[in-house]
Amino acid sequence: MDLQDLTRIEEVMDMIDAGLGGMTDRQMVSTSEVTNLLLDVRMLLSGFEVMESVE
Repeated sequence: MDLQDLTRIEEVMDMIDAGLGGMTDRQMVSTSEVTNLLLDVRMLLSGFEVMESVE
């Protein structure tokens, strides 16, 4: 893994932490909020997969 890979992973982890942090105080979370978080994470990870396949 290079620095770019580690940066991408940190971005994904930060996004997950921020998304989950906003949901922990609530009893219920809408499916659209969870879907949006998962789509954002997927988007970042798909860029990571494309970078790996090019190398």
